[in-house]
Amino acid sequence: MRFRHQVTFTLVVWLAAFALLPCFAQDAPAAVHWVGSWAASQQVPEPANALPANELRDATVRQIVHLSVGGARLRVHLSNAFGTAPLRIDSVHIAGPISPSSDKIDTATDRAFTFAGNPEAIIPAGAEYISDPIDYPMAALSNLAISFHLSEPPARQTGHPGSRSTSYVVHGDMVAAAELPNATKVDHWYQIAGVDVTGPADGASIVALGDSITDGHATTTNGNDRWTDVLAQRLQGSPATNRLGVLNEGIGGNHLLVDGLGPNALARFNRDVLAQTGVRYVIVLEGVNDLGGLTRLGEVPSAEHEALVARILGAYQQIVLRAHAHGLEVIGATITPYAGSDYYHPTAKDEMDRQAVNQWIRDPGHFDAVVDFDKVLRDPSHPDHLLPSYDSGDHLHPSPAGYRAMADAIPLALFER
Repeated sequence: MRFRHQVTFTLVVWLAAFALLPCFAQDAPAAVHWVGSWAASQQVPEPANALPANELRDATVRQIVHLSVGGARLRVHLSNAFGTAPLRIDSVHIAGPISPSSDKIDTATDRAFTFAGNPEAIIPAGAEYISDPIDYPMAALSNLAISFHLSEPPARQTGHPGSRSTSYVVHGDMVAAAELPNATKVDHWYQIAGVDVTGPADGASIVALGDSITDGHATTTNGNDRWTDVLAQRLQGSPATNRLGVLNEGIGGNHLLVDGLGPNALARFNRDVLAQTGVRYVIVLEGVNDLGGLTRLGEVPSAEHEALVARILGAYQQIVLRAHAHGLEVIGATITPYAGSDYYHPTAKDEMDRQAVNQWIRDPGHFDAVVDFDKVLRDPSHPDHLLPSYDSGDHLHPSPAGYRAMADAIPLALFER
C-alpha cells in the first residue's frame, strides 16, 4: 500500500514539473546572435614588418580598427596562429580613439576585457582566443582602439603587415592611458584578428578573400578607403543590408596555388573564411599573383600557361565546393588588368591566360554570382590596362578612386535577403 502511494506521489510531482516547462521555455532569454564587424588575415610578419623582440618586452600595443556593422555588445579575437609557444597577454582594453590616426583615447570609454572571467589570456601556439563579451554599444562605421600589454614578447609574432592603419608601441602597462607619449609608430597590426558585435537574427558577414587589391595597397593610411570599406558604407546606407558586416581577409602578395606573403588561399580558407563569425557570403578576388608570377623572370612554354590556368580554375572549384558545404554563397570577382605592371611585366600570353580565367568566372554555373571588376577598371581603349584615372601608378593596384569604383559595382541586391 505504501509503495502504491509513493508511486502516485512521484507521478504527481513529475506531471506538475512537466506542466511548468512551457512557462520556463517562454521565459528563456533569446539566443545572442554574433556578427563579424572587423577582421584581418593572420600571417608571420616578414622581417622588415616584425617588431624587434625588445620592443615587445613589458610593452603596451595600441591599435585602431574600423568597424563595419554596429551592435550593442562586443568581443575581440586575439591570435597566436603562427606562434611557436603559448602567448600570455596580461590585459586587453578597448576605448574610443580621438581620431583614426592618433594614439589618444577618450578615457571615459575605456573598458577591460576578460577571458573566462580572468583579465589575462594565455593562448596556445597556433590558436585564437575570443574574449568574454561586454556591453559596449558601437555605431556602424566607427573606430575602436584595442590596447594590450605583454610582459614577454611572442616566441614568434602573428600579425597583419598591410594594416594601412598606424599602431603605437610603448614600454610599460599603459592600456588605459589617455595617450602614449613617444610611442613607436608602425603601420601594421599584431596579434589581433577580429571584432564581433551582436546583431539581429538575420545579421551576417561578408568575407572578402583576396590579395593586395583587397588588402588595400595604395589606399590612404588611416583613411579606411579600401573597396571593402566603401562596400561597408554602401551596405549601411540601405535598411535592406545594414545588418551585414564586411570582413577584409586580403593579404598582400597572396596566391591561390603557392605560399607567398602568407599562406595560399586554400590553406587559409578554413581560418579566414569558414571560421569567421556569422559568415554567409564570400567574395573571391584571387589569381593575379599566380598569373603574373608565371613569367615574372621570363617567358615559359605554352603548356605551362595552359597548366596554370587549369590549376587556377581547379582552385576556384575547391573554394566553391568547401564554401557550399558550409552553406555559404560564393561571389566570383574577375581579375583586373595589369599590363604595364612595374613588377610582373605581363606578356601577350599572360593576358590570354587572364582572359581565359575571367571568362570561366563569368560563365554560368561556376560561382553563385559574379562581380566584374575587370570591366569596371579596364581602359576601354586598352582593355589589358587599368583606366588611368583608376590606376595607382604601378599599373597593378587601383587608386582610391578605383577602389571606390569597385565597391560601387557590387550590386547590393546580392545581399538583400
